Amino acid sequence: MDYRQIITIEPGKRSGKPCIRGLRITVYDVLSYVASGMSEDDILKDFPDPTRDDICACLAFAAEREQAKLVAAS
Repeated sequence: MDYRQIITIEPGKRSGKPCIRGLRITVYDVLSYVASGMSEDDILKDFPDPTRDDICACLAFAAEREQAKLVAAS
């Protein structure tokens, strides 16, 4: 999954946090929903804008950031 076409960072939107396709839904929002036990279907039902690819892009973005932190700490 190449999240770079989906995850956007705009300084004036949501304080520069990574968002889905320029929307006001952040990667953090999606990760929080998943962490609280929401399924993809729950998220898609509750929020009309995100797609399954958007949710996968959030996970890929977070995974890559975590990997970069591990490499930097080594």
